[in-house]
Amino acid sequence: MNIILDYGLGNLGSVETAFLRAGIASKVTSNVQEIEACTSLVIPGVGAFRDGIEALHLSGAIPYIHKHVASGKPLLGICLGMQLLYELSYENGKYAGLGFLEGTVEKLDVPYKIPHMGWNALKLQKEDEVMKYIAEGDFVYFVHSYYVNSSNEEVLAYADYGVKVPAIVRKGNVIGMQFHPEKSATVGANLIKAYGELIS
Repeated sequence: MNIILDYGLGNLGSVETAFLRAGIASKVTSNVQEIEACTSLVIPGVGAFRDGIEALHLSGAIPYIHKHVASGKPLLGICLGMQLLYELSYENGKYAGLGFLEGTVEKLDVPYKIPHMGWNALKLQKEDEVMKYIAEGDFVYFVHSYYVNSSNEEVLAYADYGVKVPAIVRKGNVIGMQFHPEKSATVGANLIKAYGELIS
């Protein structure tokens, strides 16, 4: 079962619908026993990093998330959920993340509108099975004011918004998407389809 983690943040209904449309058996839950038993875990999220990491702590899910990753099972972070996978955020303070990926979450300092809201093209950097149904220049939907500044090793695809914004990242069984695949029409549906094949 693919579990979509309910920790009080995120557009859970639309994420669940997108997975179900892709034929991926999924359930939204905060139950730690179900999280422990799942074969795949999705961390969605909308909002500030501090609120997200505090909500995860309050949910009691963090030890189970770490156990999940250590066992080699797939973990997908979406939007804020992707940022939470990293070591540290400087959004309205300094906050430690889950630490699965090396890098920091920093404010977009660009001569464009903030937040970065709307469609932007993907630039593919590495081949990966999670991207097998998408192509260079495909558009996805972003909503964020902070981005990941990382070593670049885990970046599969990025968007250009005055700075290189990691869009799809992967390190082993840990995957992140800065944009919202559930709001990204056919491209997003194809990414979810590929993720479903990866976890099957």
